[in-house]
Amino acid sequence: MKKMKLLSLLGITLLSTAVLVACGSDNEESKDGKTTNELNLVETAEIPTMDSVLNTDTVGSTVMNNVMEGLYRLNLDNKPELAMASEEPTISEDGLTYTFKLREDAKWSNGDSVTANDFVFSWRRLVDPSTGSQSAYMMQGIIKNASEVNKGEIKPEELGVKAIDEKTLEVQLESKVPYFEDLLSLSMFLPQNEAYVTEKGEKYASDSDNSIYNGPFVLTDWDGTGLSWSYKKNADYWDAEKVKLDAINVDVVKETSTAINLYDTGEVDRIKLSGEYVQTKQGDSDLASVPTSSVFYFKYNQERNGEPTALANENIRKAISMGFDKESYANTVLQNGSLPANGLVPEGLSKNPSTNEDYREENGDLLTYDIEKAQDYMKKGLAELGVESIELELLSDDSENAKKSSEFMQGQLMQNLPGLKISIRSVPFNVRLDVNKRQDYDIQMAGWGADYADPINFLELFETGNSNNKASISIPEYDALIEKIGTTDLDDPEKRWADMLSAEKILLEEAAIGPIYQRYNAILEKPYVKDIGTHLVGPEFSFKWASVSE
Repeated sequence: MKKMKLLSLLGITLLSTAVLVACGSDNEESKDGKTTNELNLVETAEIPTMDSVLNTDTVGSTVMNNVMEGLYRLNLDNKPELAMASEEPTISEDGLTYTFKLREDAKWSNGDSVTANDFVFSWRRLVDPSTGSQSAYMMQGIIKNASEVNKGEIKPEELGVKAIDEKTLEVQLESKVPYFEDLLSLSMFLPQNEAYVTEKGEKYASDSDNSIYNGPFVLTDWDGTGLSWSYKKNADYWDAEKVKLDAINVDVVKETSTAINLYDTGEVDRIKLSGEYVQTKQGDSDLASVPTSSVFYFKYNQERNGEPTALANENIRKAISMGFDKESYANTVLQNGSLPANGLVPEGLSKNPSTNEDYREENGDLLTYDIEKAQDYMKKGLAELGVESIELELLSDDSENAKKSSEFMQGQLMQNLPGLKISIRSVPFNVRLDVNKRQDYDIQMAGWGADYADPINFLELFETGNSNNKASISIPEYDALIEKIGTTDLDDPEKRWADMLSAEKILLEEAAIGPIYQRYNAILEKPYVKDIGTHLVGPEFSFKWASVSE
């Protein structure tokens, strides 16, 4: 099973600030009254797309989670609960066929009924190679024939999903997947209205007027590229009585200083902090540190413009991976409770099925800060390349905190590793996504947040051919283990666990990536903000149950 979703470089993921503001509504009291049905939400990046089969990032995933709905959605306890599915599925004896009944009262915002064909159409479109979805591999090894369809070997109509009738959906799996239902709240598994998508053609999902929704809210005032949008309560949503907010207005604000000023003046109800701003709020009763499953790492591009880069050299990668002080970075730049990461899989994600030991604790520290070893690796690497020095470009988002992070890394690496020069290229998040796709960079600080609580969710990212793996990483021994984990190991949980431990060790022994930190969020939240769903896996936030009260 494979998955794809790029976290924004620091400026978005450190500060992907779902920030809420109390503002006017029909029953608004004064701000001091802490009662309103309308909130303002601040993000630090634009929406890259509203087409669920093309989405690759956390911003889009969060927006879609609030205006659309799949068979399941995550509740406030981070558990999947029935959404478009009206009841738990019927599962065949061999565990390979799931039959779902859809809600009779489920509607699109244009009044159309949500049907089984909406899922069939969307899922086929996802894996159809002509769509070019970077998330297609989410279904490979999961839904029957998904891999063959995506390779162009068979037609999309042969994907293992069909509408038995208008409200009955049958899904055939490639093999038993113990966490299959956990996947069904993710954006790439959302339905799409075939008639509407076909009618709109290239205009589909290009702005809020060319999109329809089946979730708690509808999206409005989004022009497809702009820095603002709004959510409005969806009156046609099947569970509308649970939705307390009338509207949420969103503006993109990339500077933390601006967000914190809004909070201090009572205009903002909830923000994420980082850097020196956290220190200014120490002791504030509104401040809390919240763990996430997101891990950030240096992503090394081993081939650029068809030519090997210096990062194709294992010793150069090891030097960089061990050549910066992670703890100093977490304490002086992030300052939000984030932990130095010495592996890919985050702490607290998953436990050994036999011993209940946390994966991260069991596999230990695999790539740590060690300046002496880093310098030795740099000398060996430069000798192997036959040069005295190298210059590499560090790709960065253009937000305030992303720039600070890149500058810290630039200073550390150039100071600690003689012979290495680092330049910084700062670009908007959506540009970075495109640059990543075209493999036009040397190093970037990338991140991954789990969609479901299983180590494979991280390990599969670097399998050869994975669409997230746009860095020429290819390790045959690693690929073989990933294949076993997703096939023959499924009936042997202990063997599967052992192979996942081994796979991570292989990946980091070659320094295919350079782990940096596991994100914690430093949050300021007014005490009257209630029930914003914050998810450790999948979409970052849910506003279905959110409210403000005295």
